[in-house]
Amino acid sequence: MLKLSMQRILALAALTAMSSVQSQSFPGKPVHIITAEAGSGGDVTSRLIAPGLTANLGQQVIVENRGGHPVKSAGYVAKATPDGYTLLLHGATVWLMPFMGDAGYDPVRDLAPITQVVSLPSVLVVNPAVPVSTVRELIALAKTKPGELNYASGPTGSFPHLTTELFKAMTGVNILRVPYQGTGAAVNSVISGQDQIMFSAALSVMGQVKSGRLKALAVSSAQPSALTPGLPTVAAAGVPGFEAVATLGIFAPAKTPVAVINRLYHDIVLVANDPQIKERFFAAGADVVAGTPEQFAATVKAEMERMGKVIKDQNIRAE
Repeated sequence: MLKLSMQRILALAALTAMSSVQSQSFPGKPVHIITAEAGSGGDVTSRLIAPGLTANLGQQVIVENRGGHPVKSAGYVAKATPDGYTLLLHGATVWLMPFMGDAGYDPVRDLAPITQVVSLPSVLVVNPAVPVSTVRELIALAKTKPGELNYASGPTGSFPHLTTELFKAMTGVNILRVPYQGTGAAVNSVISGQDQIMFSAALSVMGQVKSGRLKALAVSSAQPSALTPGLPTVAAAGVPGFEAVATLGIFAPAKTPVAVINRLYHDIVLVANDPQIKERFFAAGADVVAGTPEQFAATVKAEMERMGKVIKDQNIRAE
């Protein structure tokens, strides 16, 4: 019995020593960031930080676009070797999808948060022909025409989808969802008048608002955003307590050595807080956050609790 215990102690010591050596030698080869399709928020974010991160790490940082459902990307990284060389940069669908069905991974157990890179508030827009100018007027119109107004969204579980379902739950309106494969098609459907309403990232719609092709009513953040000057928040405009801000962050596989996580966090934050990079993010419709791993974990936990309830209450299931 004593011999077995000693074997366990020696094995643990060996693993600890190996982890320490791996951490000290990191990085010794290229680092891969797995993200969504080209042109997505995750893709833009990855490519904005990759050059600076390459310089800081002294190793090439390669962005890999894996289109299709983010569950595939998350599952791939969750099963990767936990050595810091395979990372995931994605948004809330990664940690909310398990509420909608069997994702094949547990976002808390299988992924290690490194940092939330940016937040992206959404804008509530309508087709200019919709006879409303405020959130309160939109709610009133929807209640007089239950089931007659459509909202455009991305795929099931996408942030525009869940944000609008949160809006429905908090206002009691009956508006019908029309799903699209991507944000561009959804925005175009509201511009054409095929659908009437949409929550979308500022990046995707503020140009159309300025040209008069869409009408903006409010921004989804808790406080007014410099990204959408002059717009009130949804909360202040008629839905107290409403807040829905998209989060894009970086994860490593669980059990990645703490020293490697800290090295990556430190170097990513240096890049994200560079004034030129922050300006480029702002121009792209995103606010740099660059919080600690603990802060990112708390953000994920809070969003899982709040949006998980919406998913359950609205019985949203993965397609």
